[in-house]
Amino acid sequence: MSTPQNTTLIPETQRGPAERLLDLVLSGSAHLWHNRPGLDVNGTWVAAAYATPAQRTVGKPVKPGLFVPAAVKLYRQLLDIYQLNSVLMAHFASYALTQTDWRDLKVATCALMLVQSHAGLPVKGDGGEVAFHDDDWRAIGEAMVLHYERKSTRMLTPKAVLRVAELLEQPEIARLNREAGFGDPASRKPPLGRWKRVAARWLAAREANVSMLQGLVKAGYKETLKKLARKAGYKPRAQGFFEVLGWKQKQAESGHRTVGLNGLTLVKRERFDGLSEAEICEWIEHERLSYKEVVGRLPQDLGMTPAIMAALLPSLSDRDLRLMTPTLEELGLLAEPTVRTRWEKAIQTATDQRALNIAKNVRSDVLRQKLEEASDNAARKAVEEATAETDVRVMFLIDKSGSMEGAIENSKEALARILAGFPMEKLHIAAFDTTGTVLKPKASNRTAVQHMLAGLKASGGTAHAAGVLALHRSGVKVPEGAKLVVIVVGDEAGEAGDQFARVFRDCGYSVAALALLVSVAGARGSTVRTCSSQLRVPFSEVNVDQFSDPYQVPRVLKALMDAPTLPGASQSGWVERVMRTPLLKVA
Repeated sequence: MSTPQNTTLIPETQRGPAERLLDLVLSGSAHLWHNRPGLDVNGTWVAAAYATPAQRTVGKPVKPGLFVPAAVKLYRQLLDIYQLNSVLMAHFASYALTQTDWRDLKVATCALMLVQSHAGLPVKGDGGEVAFHDDDWRAIGEAMVLHYERKSTRMLTPKAVLRVAELLEQPEIARLNREAGFGDPASRKPPLGRWKRVAARWLAAREANVSMLQGLVKAGYKETLKKLARKAGYKPRAQGFFEVLGWKQKQAESGHRTVGLNGLTLVKRERFDGLSEAEICEWIEHERLSYKEVVGRLPQDLGMTPAIMAALLPSLSDRDLRLMTPTLEELGLLAEPTVRTRWEKAIQTATDQRALNIAKNVRSDVLRQKLEEASDNAARKAVEEATAETDVRVMFLIDKSGSMEGAIENSKEALARILAGFPMEKLHIAAFDTTGTVLKPKASNRTAVQHMLAGLKASGGTAHAAGVLALHRSGVKVPEGAKLVVIVVGDEAGEAGDQFARVFRDCGYSVAALALLVSVAGARGSTVRTCSSQLRVPFSEVNVDQFSDPYQVPRVLKALMDAPTLPGASQSGWVERVMRTPLLKVA
């Protein structure tokens, strides 16, 4: 659970560096764990199955699991924040768990908090008496592990709890921790801090709540729970823990085990060999089995059939339904009215843009369009969530000058993923070189945005102000009380930033926040950053390449829209947002 605390402000001299570090971490998108073979292409993970010939030439094969280069990069960034200001890092860890959906960021911040050196130890005075106790930021890491919200994604899954230890055990991460003074430099064992203690407490809470433990097993976490228990050295209170996990026990060489050695009634998953399709369906409905519980138990000569999949549908989440669209299509289930209705409802609830990748694997054009609609819905939800209490108007300025030759196509793809998220009546778009051109999509969807951008070609000089002037001449006004967010797409190589800032004032536009979607073919300028400094408004930036990540678009949109809604927002928008987050507390 979390409790409000007085915000501790960081020194003004640290605000600039802290702001840049937080922006870098929160606008990043690299995944640390991958469940399929990949390639290490100059420190970037690429799926082996979809790598280009050039990437296959330079890439090094990577097995499924933790991608170490990305893990080291992210952990270094977190260490930089911690070493800059440990109070900021404590609030940031609480923010990462409760306010973001980036699962790997939660794992990395939890790992750092469990091993860093502020552990609540007594500080003694000159006479040897205890003067006070140091801050206990390791308790933040413990609270991250123990934090529980029913049916919420804002907590650590069993797999995430295990990954905290796996990350800390990586030799390069262990080296970084030792260099930071978090462990014995002479020890061969990696510093794990309080991980074993809190993992054992996490397991004990599940053992005490049998239905919760059974639910985790049913959700497919049986082997993860076994690994957690082994790594934490967990000793169950009763043999029921082993029975639920179907985990046969034997005496240790030292003979110290006393629980689970005799009389175990193991809960085993029996295969469905010899059963008919109808009997399997009846078993699924009677036992309320999930997809994960069934798929590995089906007879090889039968496999997954339409009837079996139909029986499993009640156990599938909306996310599962979206991911399994190709399977549902192949089995012909999307032609069934009840299944189709449920699937279309799932399309409306999308919170990420993975549907764009899934769309490549379906045959039907209608289904492909529906999946693209799911991508648009994810963007819309992100914008709606971030602007629920504030009237936000958005001005997109797209650089199509000659310096964008070779980068303009990347800009188009990023915009196609973004623009459909905004209500058309609150969205104003202009392209610019030395002159500005107002653009307007025919509809609020990905296809309409692609059609609108198709004719943009890179040529001419660069004047960001031309885009603003074009919108002003077309009659664009920002209602009183509304917040204006300006998002520039390009390399910001153009006129001086103070000139760009001046045009907003001359046109009567009060800018609440500025953002840059960096798309660079050659040299990069500083027009937008200087403009934000002149206007004294929050500034964020993100590289357009990151929008290939299906989870990145909603995350960035929320961040961009959050900035102007903060009371008294200034250029230190990230810091203020994070420092307002209550510190997590161990229940």
